[in-house]
Amino acid sequence: MATLQNKGAGIDKNNKYDRQLRLWGDHGQSSLETARVCLINATATGTEILKNLVLPGVGSFTIVDGQKVQGEDVGNNFFLTVDSIGKSRAQVATELLSELNEDVSGDFLEENVDDLLQKNPAFLSSFTTVIATQLSEKTLLNLGKVLWERNIPLVVCRCYGFIGYLRLVLKEHTIIESHPDNTHEDLRLDRPFNGLKEFCDKLNLDTMNKKDHSHTPWLVLLYKYLQIWEQKHGGKLPSTYKEKTAFKELIKEGLRKNDEGVPDDEENFDEAIKSVNSSLHATSIPSEIQDLFNDPACLELHPESKNFWVMMRALKEFTRNEGLGFLPVRGTIPDMTSDSERYIQLQTVYRDQAEIDALAVAGHVHSLLHTIGRDEPLKPDRTKKPGTITDSEIKTFCRNAAFLNVVRCRSLQQEYDHDIIYLEELSRHLIDEESPDEGDDTVLYVLLRAADKFFAEFNHFPGYFDNTVDADVPKLKACLNKLILDWGLSSTIKDDYIQEICRYGASELHSVSAFMGGVTAQEVIKVITGQFVPINNTFIYNAQRQTSTTITL
Repeated sequence: MATLQNKGAGIDKNNKYDRQLRLWGDHGQSSLETARVCLINATATGTEILKNLVLPGVGSFTIVDGQKVQGEDVGNNFFLTVDSIGKSRAQVATELLSELNEDVSGDFLEENVDDLLQKNPAFLSSFTTVIATQLSEKTLLNLGKVLWERNIPLVVCRCYGFIGYLRLVLKEHTIIESHPDNTHEDLRLDRPFNGLKEFCDKLNLDTMNKKDHSHTPWLVLLYKYLQIWEQKHGGKLPSTYKEKTAFKELIKEGLRKNDEGVPDDEENFDEAIKSVNSSLHATSIPSEIQDLFNDPACLELHPESKNFWVMMRALKEFTRNEGLGFLPVRGTIPDMTSDSERYIQLQTVYRDQAEIDALAVAGHVHSLLHTIGRDEPLKPDRTKKPGTITDSEIKTFCRNAAFLNVVRCRSLQQEYDHDIIYLEELSRHLIDEESPDEGDDTVLYVLLRAADKFFAEFNHFPGYFDNTVDADVPKLKACLNKLILDWGLSSTIKDDYIQEICRYGASELHSVSAFMGGVTAQEVIKVITGQFVPINNTFIYNAQRQTSTTITL
C-alpha cells in the first residue's frame, strides 16, 4: 500500500473551516479530523463522495481498487485524466483528491476487494467507516459480513443510469446532538423551578418606572400573568384556543396607558403575546426518550456499555429522583426585548438550574460506573474497556436530553434474507407502482435487485453491451418476475421500467454521481461526528423525476 502525505503547516483552521464549525462545533470537527475512511472503488461516484469528505478535512482516506483507468472512466470521472489511462485508478484518484486539502492524507491499495476479503479482511478493521461503490451483490454481501462482525459502519452507494442508491449498515448508532429543526424552548413556565420563581417574584410590575416596565423580559411577563390566570382558573394553565386568546387579552390589560387612556407601545408585551402559543406547552418526557429508557441496552448495563447508555440510565434515574419526573433543564432562553442586566440575570437563572441538574445526573453516572466496574483509570491490560465519562460529555448529554436518538440498521444479509417484516415494508411502498406519479421510487430498488440477479446469471448487467439491449429486456423481465415471485409480492412493474434499466446499461452519469456524492458524504459525516440523524436505512434517488424515497429495509 502506498501513502501520500500532504499535511499543511501554520493554517488557521478556524477560518478555513468556519462554516462547518458552526454546524458541528470543535468536537465534531475533531471527530472528522481523526477519522479514517476507506473507499472501495474509485468510480465517479466514489471520488465524488471522497471529494466531499476531503474538503471539510477528514483525517485520512484509503482507496482500495484493483482496476486500471479506462476510457469510460475519463468520460465520467473528474478526478481522472486522459493521461492516466492504463495507470492504477486508485493511485491517480488518490493523487488528485489529495490536492484538494493539504490537511488530509491519502493512501491507496491497488488490489481487488474480493482478493482483499479472502486474503486479508483484517485490513479493514482499522477504519472508522468503509464506503463501497459499484459492487456486485456477491461481493457486497461478503464485505458487509466482514464489517458487520467487526462493528464497522458500512455505507453503500451506487449509481445506475438515472438511479441513485444509498444504504447505511450500522449495528447501532447513538446520537446525542441530533440538531432538530423545530423545537420548543425549555422554559418550564408550567413547572417553574425555584430559581425562576425567586427571580420573577422579586420583580414588581406595578411599581416599575416606565422604562423598566417596557424592558421587562417577556418570559417574566408570561410568568406573572400566568400566576394571575391560575388564581382565577383553579391553578390550571390556558390550554385551548379560546383560553389562550383570553390569556392574551389578560396580558394586553397590563399595558401602561398615557393620560388619554391610549396603551403605550411596549414591544416586550407584544413579544409576550406572540409567544403564548409556542411557550405554553406542557413539560414532558418525549415518547422517544421513554422508549430509550426501556431499551435493554439502558436497563442491562455492563462494563462494555457505551457511554451513551450509561448516561441514558443516569438520566432515567435523575427523572425518577431529582427531576421529579422531568428531564434536566436545557439552560437556554431565546433572545428578547430587555435591558441587559435583567436578561443576563434571567439567562443565569436557567444556566444555574441546568448546572444543578447536570451535576445530579453526573452523580448517577459515577455511581453506575462504579457498579459496572469502570470507575478506575484504564490500565495497560484493560485497553478494550471504555474509559470514564467526562463532565463535559454529561453536560452536552443533559442539554440535548429531549432530542437523543438511536439508529439501528439491519445487516445486508438480514435484508437479503427477506423476512416477513421486510417484505411487508417493501410491499407497502410498492402498492401504487402501477400509477408511478402517485407512488414512491421503491420500484427502482426492486429493479436494481433484478439487475443484480441478471448479472449473477449472465456475468454482465442488462444492456451493458450496445448490441444486447433489446435481447436483454425479456431476460431482465424473467429475472424480475422470479424475484417478485420469490418474495411473494403481488405487485407488477411496467415494461417501461424494464426497458429503461436495459438502456442504462449500468452506466454512471456524472450528474447523478455528483448528487449522490453529496448525499452520501453528508451521511458519512453524520456517522463520523455522531451528530444529526442519519437515514434508516435506504435512500433511493430518481434523477428523471428528481424525487427521492427513504425506506427501512
